[in-house]
Amino acid sequence: MGSFGRLARRAVETDAPVMVKMQELLRGNKDVMSLAQGVVYWQPPESALNKVNKLLWEPSISKYGSDDGLPELREALLEKLRTENKLTKSSVMVTSGANQAFVNLVLTLCDAGDSVVMFAPYYFNSYMSFQMTGVTDILIGASNPETLHPDVDWLEKVLQENNPIPKLVNVVNPGNPSGAFIPKPMLQRISDLCRDAGAWLVVDNTYEYFMYDGREHYCLEDNHIVNIFSFSKAYGMMGWRVGYIAYPNEADGLHAQLLKVQDNIPICASIIGQHLALYSLEAGPEWIRERVRGLVKNRELLTDAMSALGESSVKGGEGAIYLWAKLPGSCSDDFEVVRWLANKHGVAVIPGSASGGPGYIRVSFGGLKEEDTRLAAERLRRGQQLYFLYTRG
Repeated sequence: MGSFGRLARRAVETDAPVMVKMQELLRGNKDVMSLAQGVVYWQPPESALNKVNKLLWEPSISKYGSDDGLPELREALLEKLRTENKLTKSSVMVTSGANQAFVNLVLTLCDAGDSVVMFAPYYFNSYMSFQMTGVTDILIGASNPETLHPDVDWLEKVLQENNPIPKLVNVVNPGNPSGAFIPKPMLQRISDLCRDAGAWLVVDNTYEYFMYDGREHYCLEDNHIVNIFSFSKAYGMMGWRVGYIAYPNEADGLHAQLLKVQDNIPICASIIGQHLALYSLEAGPEWIRERVRGLVKNRELLTDAMSALGESSVKGGEGAIYLWAKLPGSCSDDFEVVRWLANKHGVAVIPGSASGGPGYIRVSFGGLKEEDTRLAAERLRRGQQLYFLYTRG
């Protein structure tokens, strides 16, 4: 049988991480500009980094902390949730990033074999979280091809007719990989359907500050809603791995079960990372929004670079840091397009098939400054044009 036959089926049958595939593709190629990974080009606030630098020799930094998170950080987050997100009946758990927050919730809320709901295009890591925990009955709803909004009529039918009822519904707002923003009445309807059916609604708010063209982010709160947040993109803290869960105070037993999962995965989020998060909060949301405003030009440059795909082929960009672009019908293998762009033209994007959207690509406009985005956009434009000529010729 060999060692492979003794590996856990749930791991073997979990999709391979698309970012690992991209790292393998780009390994050794030093001239590739990345529009692939969801990152931002800025670092955390200088004042926060300076404060953390002074803590390096503080003994408590090297010790375990409370599973829930540093008390002072949790208090600051509760205040942030009250004032910015209008969440007044939620408790907080600090996690090692939003991905770990999601795994915590899947392990706490779902059993192997449960049904869950996502909408394509979906966030690939969340899909993998279900797979690797044995939640293999993943019901994938469509999104409107024009707006990329979830098909709520389909959801209503699923929640009313499926037996058993799906345990959990997951949305990312604004979306990854779509960059689309779900209007409040629509998310409220999704919430009402989940409440009436007895399903959890887990909303990933990682990109809460990344809103454009006058749109404003919002959150919903109820006993069946759990919200996820992240410091990674907002404060340029990707490598520091700090996120948090806002869960309803009145959900019986939820806190105790979350603690079991938390204690067995990270025990606690990085202590020095939590201090940086606390100090970054002092910079305030305007510090983030000032940088986000600078991404509008990046979005414009990349949208223009993909104009050759045809009218209405490039969607998203209402929020988050992503554009979702449909490839021509002749491009049946989106990963082959990605490989061509990286190897022949020095620009990397994500294949849409990794998010349940074959025939599309995800383009991130957050990771490069404007002058570098301009160069990457030109490479993308040239690469697309030549690829389409090559495949037609």
